[in-house]
Amino acid sequence: MMQHQHQHHAGHPNYESQLKPGEVGTGTTIMAIPFDGGVVLGADSRVSTGVYVANRVCDKIAQLHDNIWCLRSGSASDCQALTDYVKHYLSQHAIDVGRPPMVKTAAYLMKRLVYENKDKLLAGVIVGGWDPVEKGSVYNVPLGGACLKMPVAIGGSGSPFIYGLVDSEMAKGPKDKAEALALVKKAVSHAMSRDGSSGGIIRTVVVTSTGNEYEYTSGSDLPYGP
Repeated sequence: MMQHQHQHHAGHPNYESQLKPGEVGTGTTIMAIPFDGGVVLGADSRVSTGVYVANRVCDKIAQLHDNIWCLRSGSASDCQALTDYVKHYLSQHAIDVGRPPMVKTAAYLMKRLVYENKDKLLAGVIVGGWDPVEKGSVYNVPLGGACLKMPVAIGGSGSPFIYGLVDSEMAKGPKDKAEALALVKKAVSHAMSRDGSSGGIIRTVVVTSTGNEYEYTSGSDLPYGP
């Protein structure tokens, strides 16, 4: 087998040198927008291990309870463990209080797990859904374990590419269901076209009081591409 020498040219940062020995880079693009009546959540599907794509069609949207979902970024194994814990705690909580849990409760459970294990985990999570108290709401739980209620949340390695796009679109005013869904697909597809660690297909979930609408957009049908 032929070995390839990787040369880093002047002016191009060597990102691999910033990683610990044995550590590899990861990437994703996730986004959630609340609207009047619910929430739209969306994510790409690429799982990267450095420059190698380990999975082209990973599902990064996890259901925590009937009307509560989360978007995962960072280490896939860390995020899967966190969502399993929160899903278990929420089901127990719902039995204890005799009613469906609030989105805020799921977000604070996630926050506590991330914060108390922040030196061991690499996980950034967006929690969104619908409950009778706050209706549609979105909470961002970044790497350090903060918990912020957001009018729109984006995360992952692809998010820096779309802050300007999302800000300009959100400045036009509140979104209805169709507008929020279109914006999520548009923004995630823009990020996928620019971020090498994001790609594949777009999965979306629309969460309302009446249920969940789950769909995907294939790579050949993206609203924006290179």
